[in-house]
Amino acid sequence: MSDDHELHVGPLEGRNLATYMALAALFIAALVVCNLVSNKFIEIDLGFKTFVISVGILPYPLTFLVTDLLSEFYGKRRTDYVVYSGFAALLLVLLVIWLGGIWPALPFSKVDDEAYGMVFGNSVRVIVASMAAYLVAQLVDVRLFHFWKRVTRGKHLWVRNNFSTMLSQGVDSILVILILFVGVLPTPTLVQYIGDAWLFKILMAALDTPFMYAGVWMYRRFINK
Repeated sequence: MSDDHELHVGPLEGRNLATYMALAALFIAALVVCNLVSNKFIEIDLGFKTFVISVGILPYPLTFLVTDLLSEFYGKRRTDYVVYSGFAALLLVLLVIWLGGIWPALPFSKVDDEAYGMVFGNSVRVIVASMAAYLVAQLVDVRLFHFWKRVTRGKHLWVRNNFSTMLSQGVDSILVILILFVGVLPTPTLVQYIGDAWLFKILMAALDTPFMYAGVWMYRRFINK
């Protein structure tokens, strides 16, 4: 067993390689889309509380589930590769959005400059803010996951899955809200946005626990043989 205590310790090939690439693709897709739609804010009423959140938060917990699965299967080093790849993907998105705003839209374009600016004009600032928060939070998540795995000696999967995700998503919520809105919104509003985002992510993290167990079972049963 390696220092990372991953389930797979050899070179990636066959089903292990395909699974690694599929999880990496899912991670990057969820990461990119959550940044592209993050300018829209919505209310979600769960009965006991009405959350005010960005639409981008909806797919974001999936990225933490995927990094937990990657950490469990392949270890910290290979998970870090995926996190850095996601950062590179966001840089590409940022570049394309910037390039798209340089040239004026043609008269027959279904998306004119005003519409493009309305949708993506703030995306550059949002993506820059989320990139900083994302990189810190994801790396914290990976390291907390392995910390709890060492503390529990590889037992109690739910502990490392939930505690690493809940704490790291708190880091993400605080950083992205402060970078985006400090000095723009009053402090009580900042606290509300941070609290709503973090609590919603905590609930989503708790709900993904069965998926974590199912993923580990499927990996052991069908992939890492």
